[in-house]
Amino acid sequence: MSSTTTFALIRHGQTDWNAALRIQGHSDIPLNQIGRGQAADAVGDLADYEWDFVVSSPLSRAAETADLIAHGLGLTVTRRIPEIVERNYGPAEGMSAGPELDALREPGGPTGIGGFMGAESESTVAARGLTALQLLTRDHPGARIIVVSHGTLIRLTLMQALGQPVDTIRNASLNVLAHTSSGWSLDILNGAPVPATDLLPTAS
Repeated sequence: MSSTTTFALIRHGQTDWNAALRIQGHSDIPLNQIGRGQAADAVGDLADYEWDFVVSSPLSRAAETADLIAHGLGLTVTRRIPEIVERNYGPAEGMSAGPELDALREPGGPTGIGGFMGAESESTVAARGLTALQLLTRDHPGARIIVVSHGTLIRLTLMQALGQPVDTIRNASLNVLAHTSSGWSLDILNGAPVPATDLLPTAS
């Protein structure tokens, strides 16, 4: 078996709250029809590669995206992993941009967005996301794993793994992260190849 463990990190498809630009976090908002179509489209991108199995967040928007992808690829969703749920935004969940949300904002954090009063910190999200991938690497060395999760969780996990800024993750986009004895490397971000000169492997 290869010494490289490869992850396809997929953000769930669109929900009505995504379309309305409302913060979701732990709120369990289902996919809408556009989101289901995005999940079906993701199958085409993923079909260009070999994959072993699928895991996902237990929140319904990620779980349904994973189920649709697994069905399209003839794979099995083997686990729902609580550690890869979206960031808990606390009282900010359900809100859109405006004075009420601004009143909850707090400075800081690697994305430059900062946080919200009563919300989970970016560093905590990044740590639990990366730990989940490290455990999958330990338990399934050399495997090729599709991980269906959430935009902020994926973005912060990538930033923690790579030690570099990462763009916002689009719904149902393909992001390919590899782990070897040399560390982590990002091959594809939001469906586009990442030149080696832009993001270099980092120690695990």
